[in-house]
Amino acid sequence: MAEETHRTFNHFSLLRFDAQYWRQEPKVRRQAVGTALEVLRGGVDALHLYQTFGVEAGTDLLVWSAVDDGDPAVPARFFPHLGRALAPIRELITLTTALWGFTQPSQYTKTRSRQEIDPFTAERSPYLVMYPFTKTSDWYQKSREERRDIMLEHIKLGKQYEDITQLLLYSTGLQDQEFVVVYETADLTRFSNLVTELRSTQGRPFTERDTPLHAAVHQVDWSTASQWL
Repeated sequence: MAEETHRTFNHFSLLRFDAQYWRQEPKVRRQAVGTALEVLRGGVDALHLYQTFGVEAGTDLLVWSAVDDGDPAVPARFFPHLGRALAPIRELITLTTALWGFTQPSQYTKTRSRQEIDPFTAERSPYLVMYPFTKTSDWYQKSREERRDIMLEHIKLGKQYEDITQLLLYSTGLQDQEFVVVYETADLTRFSNLVTELRSTQGRPFTERDTPLHAAVHQVDWSTASQWL
């Protein structure tokens, strides 16, 4: 039997390297950022790096930090730690987007999906796609049973794409969106097909916002990422 989802804290930082960064010698700038990332890594349970340069305009690097969250004080520890880690390179970078939230048990199923992303494993899929997500007010006027029935269609369709995994973060009342939806995949074309099919389900009219989308390419560590930075 699948286990129930427990709470984790996940934070996604989209970073742009500014003109001052590019004025530094390559070895100097890479070492400065690499040191900052190692400091950040020391305060979280998992840290993953992704290339966004070329995938989208205006950003270079996506940093995913994850903490196994059994303590309400986790955010109060994480955000100051993030500030301390990045302080030495603040003149070199701009934090263009920060998306974060918490995993928690689903309202619609009692067990953890086998397609749920494990943030703490080192092995990652080649591609990550994430976006903020907000439901319409009409959605919340429906009964829990009505919402469950609609979501079960969504879940059933997702199970037909067993190779695509998902992480759903709850952020209602904490950021502008209600959720952050994260996918991992080895095939972007197949992922695009899944999204196309999901947009024909009966739950689609209750989507208020699901942009901006951010796609990224996984980097094993800073040594591989810094080859193009």
